[in-house]
Amino acid sequence: MNRKGFEIEICAGNIESVLAADIGGADRVELCENLSEGGTTPSNGSIVLSKEKCSLDVFVIIRPRGGDFVYSEIEFEVMLKDVQTTVEIGADGIVIGCLKPDGTIDIEKCSRLMEVAKGLPVTFHRAFDVTTDPFEALETIKSLGVNRILTSGQKNKAEEGVKLIKELQENAGTKLRIMPGSGINESNIQRIAISTGVNSFHASLREDVPENNYKVTYARRVKALIKKMLEQ
Repeated sequence: MNRKGFEIEICAGNIESVLAADIGGADRVELCENLSEGGTTPSNGSIVLSKEKCSLDVFVIIRPRGGDFVYSEIEFEVMLKDVQTTVEIGADGIVIGCLKPDGTIDIEKCSRLMEVAKGLPVTFHRAFDVTTDPFEALETIKSLGVNRILTSGQKNKAEEGVKLIKELQENAGTKLRIMPGSGINESNIQRIAISTGVNSFHASLREDVPENNYKVTYARRVKALIKKMLEQ
């Protein structure tokens, strides 16, 4: 938690967005690729450059593909190798989420990923939002020693899931942070903060690059988001 009393994590799908998050005053980035698929593991080059060129903590998503969060053994081997490489490169944390076919947390796979991460902080990503029982999942994640849960409150957008987010926050305890994400922006962050009582937030704040067919985070939007929280 920074001195502002809240923390802002930017979901960065490219190095431009990492730099914008840094300039804008964010606390951390979740580095990923293929945001149209919900985010997949970024390239080694992206991780290295992010660490070299920005002052923020860089958390790396470990997800070999889009789609569901039930992984085959060979996919899981890839994930283990990606965690190992991520640690060797010098990332500050990892972002994971493995489920069983019945919609419960895959404790064995998550535990093994965390073991390979060698004590780095861990965020459980929005695989949480498709678990069958969010409160059972919460207790499982607490028992694993995960640091944060990224969630939209099992709705499409966090603003729609504030009721569940608040209940999760009330049951999270002192060692686990509930971090709402999906659709958080300058116009709704204050309402979400007041409605839920959380102090960790995840946003992408992306816009189209006029001359290219892709989106990046803009530093001015990061600054605007932080300004809104400072006004509370």
